[in-house]
Amino acid sequence: MSPLTISQLTEQIRLTLENELEPIYWVVGELADFRQAPQGHVYFELVEKEGSQVLAKIRSNLWQFTYRSVSAKFESITGTSLKNGMKVLAQVAVNYHPVYGLSVNVKDIDPSFSLGERARIRQETIDRLTKEGLIRLNGRFELPPVVQRIAIVSSSTAAGYGDFVNQLDQNRYGYQVYHRLFNSLMQGNEAVTSLLSALEKIKAEIPTSGFDAVVIIRGGGAQLDLDCFDDYRLAAGISNFPLPIFTGIGHERDETVADLVAHTRLKTPTAVAEFLLSGFREFEENLGMVMQRLDRSTRSQLREEEARIHQLELRAKSLSKTRISLESEALKNRFSRIEAAAKNLLRLQNHQLTNTEKELKSSLNAFIQKQGERLENRETLLRQLNPESILKRGYTRTELDGTPIHLAALKEGDEIVTITLDRKINSIIKQIDEK
Repeated sequence: MSPLTISQLTEQIRLTLENELEPIYWVVGELADFRQAPQGHVYFELVEKEGSQVLAKIRSNLWQFTYRSVSAKFESITGTSLKNGMKVLAQVAVNYHPVYGLSVNVKDIDPSFSLGERARIRQETIDRLTKEGLIRLNGRFELPPVVQRIAIVSSSTAAGYGDFVNQLDQNRYGYQVYHRLFNSLMQGNEAVTSLLSALEKIKAEIPTSGFDAVVIIRGGGAQLDLDCFDDYRLAAGISNFPLPIFTGIGHERDETVADLVAHTRLKTPTAVAEFLLSGFREFEENLGMVMQRLDRSTRSQLREEEARIHQLELRAKSLSKTRISLESEALKNRFSRIEAAAKNLLRLQNHQLTNTEKELKSSLNAFIQKQGERLENRETLLRQLNPESILKRGYTRTELDGTPIHLAALKEGDEIVTITLDRKINSIIKQIDEK
């Protein structure tokens, strides 16, 4: 076989493809690397996947004129534009270019297929969650009487987030709700990963933050923009989350799988805010009713206790009077007994005093008599010992300078004094003879 040039080979490939292939095919694939050129043409790849593995892909394009009509129709029916990650049913013509290789030229895209495919995937997710017991798992939590601390999963630029926060902060009742935003993508290929990341951050802060619940909100959007909320991973994350989760995704016609597994599903962010505030109002009303019942019960109890106290007062007065009367009679009897005992004791003491007086008088007379006799004896003795008595009998007393001579040291020439009954005689010693 003679060798061919590259152009000859590529020409044979082109002719073969044109002769062997149908002019038009309907193919199913996922849009990838979807981008629009400045001229208005759109370039992308149609990809076939099994899980996360790419089985096949082919370069594709939508020329400007076709893209305008196809995208307008698709958006009017599905409510969203063509974008990466979207599974579509496309009408294509196979092209082969000697320089750019094999590609397909997209002629049309069936929007009803995308809606149907979305419904099929959604039902498969619901069936799986039901089989695994996850559909109402998050609903097991009992809400506190008042949800005061909430974590918000939303985009800071979402209109629904702004409406939600304004509704809470500007409520006419003046209720205070602590809220904190955990920013997340709310649509697109990375939305599920971003939403799960926000939930993980909240879970990590539960021990210190004291959150009562989580609110996932966005400001509405087309049906296909909500595909991330039909994802199994997000639904499982919501089901197994350790706090009750509220959803207010903002769509009216349909509910997402995230709504099905959430603790409480409400249509819009403002509806979620109103629901939370209604809890405050209901709690306040219930508290008011409890206060009224408590007031009535307290008043009734006070009346009953007042009547009971009045009865006790009457009984106490009656018992006190009876007791006082008995004690008064007892005191009188005791006084009478004490008075009689005192009189008897006085009579006894008086008799004893009389006897004692008689004994004292008798003893005193005998003592006086005895003492009188002793005095007489002593008087007689004293009279006998009186120097005058001795002098009367003729005796004298001689002294030397006031000292009796029998006690003094005498010598010749001393002047001595001799005392008689009626005289005092001075003498001078001339001679002393020892006896």
